[in-house]
Amino acid sequence: MSVADAAGRITVALVDDQELFRAGIRMLIESQHDMELAGEAADGEQAVALAANLRPDVMLMDLRMPVMDGVAATQRIVDESRASGTDKPRIIALTTFNRDQAVVEAVQAGASGYLLKSAEPEFLLAAIRTVYSGYSVIAPGSIHDLFAHAARSFPAAGPDLAAMDGLSARERDVFLLAAKGLGNAEIAGSLFVSEATVKTHLRSVLDKLELKTRIQLVAFAYERRLLR
Repeated sequence: MSVADAAGRITVALVDDQELFRAGIRMLIESQHDMELAGEAADGEQAVALAANLRPDVMLMDLRMPVMDGVAATQRIVDESRASGTDKPRIIALTTFNRDQAVVEAVQAGASGYLLKSAEPEFLLAAIRTVYSGYSVIAPGSIHDLFAHAARSFPAAGPDLAAMDGLSARERDVFLLAAKGLGNAEIAGSLFVSEATVKTHLRSVLDKLELKTRIQLVAFAYERRLLR
């Protein structure tokens, strides 16, 4: 546990190769009473070392950097955290473009979501607090537009129904509705069950598919062409 953790603050690390951008985010983080800047890195390789040494709660990760890009760095951080048995930082991918294939790859690697680098300061701060609480975040706009666009680069094939073999019939229903973007209340209404039942099924689906977040679930569904 870091000193900042002990003080009740969210420790945030910033990874970006543009000094001017880092300076602006640094000032924003340091202006918040519940956040503290844990460190900075200018490339993915430095980010991996920073994550291992300082163990920040949240990392803002640029996707396009020299030496090692943000996708590779995210994968390394997730893998090394799993291997060492430590909690991985919650990673928010930062991108310039709303339809960026690297965003999909970052989510698949373990990022908790993504934001545009042009996001409003209050939106960025809210996103940090959101992922720290265990939820996913996405840039304004439709996540399905992003993944549908990315799906065009996947090999042409029919749906990979075998990907759902380990799920029960009800879990498949919950999986497909969640992948389409329905909230728990909407899923419960569609299936005539309680929200508590939906949450139980969704947790089971994520565990069986070895996924961490709903945004990873959406990526999983599109990659295997399970949504039409």
